This record gives sequence, structure tokens and C-alpha cells, in this order.
Amino acid sequence: LGTSTGVVVDLLPQVLEALAQSHAGIDVEVSILGSNEAMARLATGTIDIGLVAMPQPPLRDLVVTRWRNQPMMAFLPRKWQAPQRATPKWLARQPLIANDSSTHMYRLTTEWFATAGEAPRPRIELNYDAAMRSLVAAGYGAAVLPVLPASDDPHDQRIRMLPLRPPLVRRLGIAHRPRAGLDGATESVLQILERFNQR
Repeated sequence: LGTSTGVVVDLLPQVLEALAQSHAGIDVEVSILGSNEAMARLATGTIDIGLVAMPQPPLRDLVVTRWRNQPMMAFLPRKWQAPQRATPKWLARQPLIANDSSTHMYRLTTEWFATAGEAPRPRIELNYDAAMRSLVAAGYGAAVLPVLPASDDPHDQRIRMLPLRPPLVRRLGIAHRPRAGLDGATESVLQILERFNQR
């Protein structure tokens, strides 16, 4: 199974715990992958399931279904003076910590800024949410990240989270090959993942 660090921290432990309770004999090997790499590896058959950002361009013989939504928020040092809500205009004038430019999250936030006519240049780009939060806590800059209840409650007291205006949501999907050709173990993992679908 391939997925990003944020999903591993927040959602995957619950899925793996449920899997262990109902299918103790299934061993899930997890690879930390961006969505593009997960889709490419699914296409070549080197992973069986990807938890990926949506939308994804269609790829032959791969199925992507909606799984969960993660609201995005502005994470900033608590000592900063800040409004009640973070707008693209306000955030663009702050020092920013961005996701790596190869990621879907980078494109999502860049489009959010661009819709408001903003094109900020980040101080640093990373591909690891926990490191981004640590830099925010240290006062290095602000970041736009998904809210991850397991890791943000309680979150670092040096960090303040602001709602975004306009709102921004990261959509996640489950990607796999057509179900008719899947082995029993992969089908069982998919069924457990589907228990965690947001309705």
C-alpha cells in the first residue's frame, strides 16, 4: 500500500488496527509515496493499493474512488499578530513553508492563492508535514496543511491554526486495479479501507 506521510500519521493506524482484528494473517507493507508515484507504481504492479490525492488523471486499468476529505487550515506561529481567518492576500505577505512543488498539495495551495491573484514565493519547500509543523512552531513561517485530528489535538501550543477564507479541502481517494482481478488479501484490505469512507 502506498500513501503519504500525512495519511500514515492520521488515518492508516486506525485502518491497520481494524485489519489486524478481522484479518490477522494479512501483512500490509506500507510505502511512503506521493500520489503521482503511487499511481505510477500501481500501473506497473509494484503496489496493490494507493491512498492518493484527488482528482487524478485517468489511467488505463486503474480505479480511483472517493475516500475522505481533509479540511485545510493555516498553521502559523502563535506569537504572530493574525486575523480571525487567513485569506490568500494575508498569507501571501507572510513567510511561507510550502509542500514540495512535485506534490498535489503544492498544486492545490498554489491554485488557492492564484484564484485570488496571489503568487507567493515560499522560504522553503518540504515533503513532510511533521517537519513543516516543526518549522511553524519554531517561528520560521506559516504553512497551509490538512487538519489531522490524531496529531493536532492536542497540537503544539506554539502553533495557532486559522480557518482559510475561502475554504480549501484536500480530497483523498483509494486507487487500485479492477476488483475482478484482485487477490483475496487485497480485496480484504479494500473492504477495511471502505469502512472508513466519509459518507
